[in-house]
Amino acid sequence: MINAAVELAPTVGMAAACAALGVSRATLYRHRIHTVPRPRPTPPRALALDERRHVIQTLNAPAFADLAPAQIYARLLDQGLYLCSPRTMYRILQEHQQVRERRDQLRHPNYQKPELLATAPNQLWSWDITKLLGPAKWTYYYLYVILDVYSRYVVAWTVAPCESAALAQRLIEQACRQQGISPGQLTLHADRGSAMTSRAVALLLADLGVTKTHSRPHVSNDNPFSEAHFKTLKYCPEFPERFGSIQDARAFCTRFFDWYNFQHYHHALALLTPHAVHYLLAPQIIEERQKVLTAAFEKHPDRFVRKPPVHPALSLAVWINPPPAATHHEEQNTPD
Repeated sequence: MINAAVELAPTVGMAAACAALGVSRATLYRHRIHTVPRPRPTPPRALALDERRHVIQTLNAPAFADLAPAQIYARLLDQGLYLCSPRTMYRILQEHQQVRERRDQLRHPNYQKPELLATAPNQLWSWDITKLLGPAKWTYYYLYVILDVYSRYVVAWTVAPCESAALAQRLIEQACRQQGISPGQLTLHADRGSAMTSRAVALLLADLGVTKTHSRPHVSNDNPFSEAHFKTLKYCPEFPERFGSIQDARAFCTRFFDWYNFQHYHHALALLTPHAVHYLLAPQIIEERQKVLTAAFEKHPDRFVRKPPVHPALSLAVWINPPPAATHHEEQNTPD
C-alpha cells in the first residue's frame, strides 16, 4: 500500500494519494526518508569547483606535499594567502583519497579458533604450566602437566624451579615414548607461553611427527581441559597455601596425580577414573556396573518410578571448540 501511494503521489499529490489509499502521510514521509535518500545540498558558503581544484593543486605542490594541512595553512598565512581552513583542506584531500595514516600501525593477525576432536586416547593432548607458591614471597615452583583430552589421564608431569623450553622438550619426549606415540597419531595443544611456542619444542614435535596447535591469545576457553585440571588441583583440600620446598611440591603432586589418575571418579567420564578410560577398561566396568543396577531394579522395581536405571555412557567424542555443524553423536564433553 505504501509503495502504491509513493507511485501515485507525483500524479495526484501527496495528500490525495494518502487519502485515496488510506495511508498516513507521516508514515509515507518516513518511508521516503529511509528508502529514497536525498543528496545533501551544497551549502552556499562552500568553495566553488575551481577553488577546490586550486586547493588540491596547492596541497600537492612540491613545497607542501610532505606537510600536514595545519602546517600548510600556517605557511600560507605567513605568505599573505588564505585558501580555506585546515578542516576544509582535510575534506578535499579525503575526496581525492589522499588521507591515510602514514605511520606503521601494529596489525594483529587473525588467529583461527582451534577446533580439535578426540575419539580415543592418545589422539589429542593438552599441556600447560602453572605456578606453585614457594616458602617466601616472589618464589615459585613451576608445575608442567601433559593431559590426555579424551581420558583426562595425566600422561606426564614434573615440578621445576623455572620455566624452561628444554625441560618441556624432555618431558614431551618422555611422554611420547612411554605412551608409544607413532608419527601422525597425536596432536599436542597448548597456549602461547614462551615454552609452548619455543623453537626447541617445535623442532622436537616435528621430529616426532606430532601436530602442534595453540590457543588464541588471551582466550582461556581454547585450552579448557588444562585450565579445569589446574582448578581441580588447587581446590584440593590438601593443597597448601605455600610449599616449604621443591621437594614438598613434588611429594604433594605425586600423591595428587596418583589419586587423580586411579581414584578420582570423573563426572565427565561417566564416573570412571582417567586410568580406566585411558587404558580402555571402560566398557567392562560399565557392563559390570549395569549388572549391579539391573539387579537392584529386579529386587525393588517400585523404587525406580520411570524406568530401570541405566549407567551413563562414555562420550564418543571430546571437542575443544566444537564446530556448529558437529553431529549429534559427537557430543561436546565438559572439561571437568
